[in-house]
Amino acid sequence: MIAKKVRGKMERRLSAALTHACEQAKPLLPGFSWLTHEVDYQRFPETLVVTWVFDTHPNLTNALKGDARRCINELTAEALAEAGLDVGDISRHLDFDSEEACQREHGGDWQRRLRTKAARH
Repeated sequence: MIAKKVRGKMERRLSAALTHACEQAKPLLPGFSWLTHEVDYQRFPETLVVTWVFDTHPNLTNALKGDARRCINELTAEALAEAGLDVGDISRHLDFDSEEACQREHGGDWQRRLRTKAARH
């Protein structure tokens, strides 16, 4: 069990590091919009999921190929290392989505969409 004070520090470090990764990714990945994360610190690290969001499905599909995918993995791994977090295989902690899909399936309600996705993990 992780103490509340420690969870708060972890969350601040993680948020800052992922914000930095997000800003680095924007000029590198066509159509990349933003990222977010979900985690239950009582079941960390297995519950950590970093979701990378793209504007359209075609841009998302392109990002999952070759160098763009490698860039996403590296930026995420660097952010987690910067935050002092070790999760092992980074690919198990990544999820991808698009603004287009959220609008179509959840009327643009990202909170509901992320809750729905988290329940499936």
